[in-house]
Amino acid sequence: MRNSKINYVIVGSFVLTMLVGFVVAMAMLAGRTGATDTYYAVYRNVSGVKFGTQVVYEGYPIGQVEEVIPEPNGALMRFRVVFDVQQGWRIPKDSISKIAAPGLLSAITLSIRAGKSEAALKPGAEVTGEEASDVFAMVSSVAGKISAIAERDIRPLIANLNPLLETLNRAAGGFGDIMQGDGKTLAGDMVKLVGALRARVPKIAANIESFTDNVNRSSEELSAILTPENRQVIEDLLSNMDAAAVNFTELSAELDTLMGDMDDLIAKNQNNINDSLVDVRYITDSLARRIDSINQNVEGASRNMYEFSRQIRQNPGLLLGGTPPRDEAAR
Repeated sequence: MRNSKINYVIVGSFVLTMLVGFVVAMAMLAGRTGATDTYYAVYRNVSGVKFGTQVVYEGYPIGQVEEVIPEPNGALMRFRVVFDVQQGWRIPKDSISKIAAPGLLSAITLSIRAGKSEAALKPGAEVTGEEASDVFAMVSSVAGKISAIAERDIRPLIANLNPLLETLNRAAGGFGDIMQGDGKTLAGDMVKLVGALRARVPKIAANIESFTDNVNRSSEELSAILTPENRQVIEDLLSNMDAAAVNFTELSAELDTLMGDMDDLIAKNQNNINDSLVDVRYITDSLARRIDSINQNVEGASRNMYEFSRQIRQNPGLLLGGTPPRDEAAR
């Protein structure tokens, strides 16, 4: 009988110890292991932020988000994010609270970047919020600028080249008629066309330089979130575009010698010019017909990448073909 009571005491003590350990573990996982101080930050976009989102201070976890409160502001909507941190944790007044993800597949966190002020915020005060950067939106903006240049400059250039190519084709086909008296008229037409093309080349070069400046500004914004390797790739691209702008400028100077070389080209390579003109017309017509489809495919690819990144952040298990993680909070 005595041994039975001892067994009951031992079993009961073991069960009680396990219950206490379970409660302590749950409290530690929930971040409720001690007293906390409450702060808040205001954002225009809180994608991925919800109750339980981790709050880190220079990468060190100090608390979690408690509540996200919508606050209408006229025609706009702001969101007050209330979060708790460890009691007594010092946050300088000029600190910045940013919604960020450490990696592409990492969960969203509320990252506080420490300021340099000697004065600290009091519990309940507002921490300055900073919006998260969206690389896909920037890429989409750059694609839109490229599309605008294609619409404003490349298409008119192609439209001006088509009459020139047609004139050259007629000149090659009727070379005998040109020698009998039509040469002066054709030469005058070619001078006008080349003059119009020459007048447009500086404008195209200026537009390309302006586009290069816009890309430089976009590169400065992307440098905050891209890796050093990606920044090196973008710098190489900008260098190539600068070289292209210089080449366009040199092209405007070289057009002065185009008329002198054209006579020799027609006289010495009449048969080759006929074949080349047919090929060039086919290529330019194909490019003009498909430029809209190319722009639509670029925009669609940008949207698909944004949706892919959003789904992977919500459920990294999709990369392995698994099922979504079970929502324990629903129980």
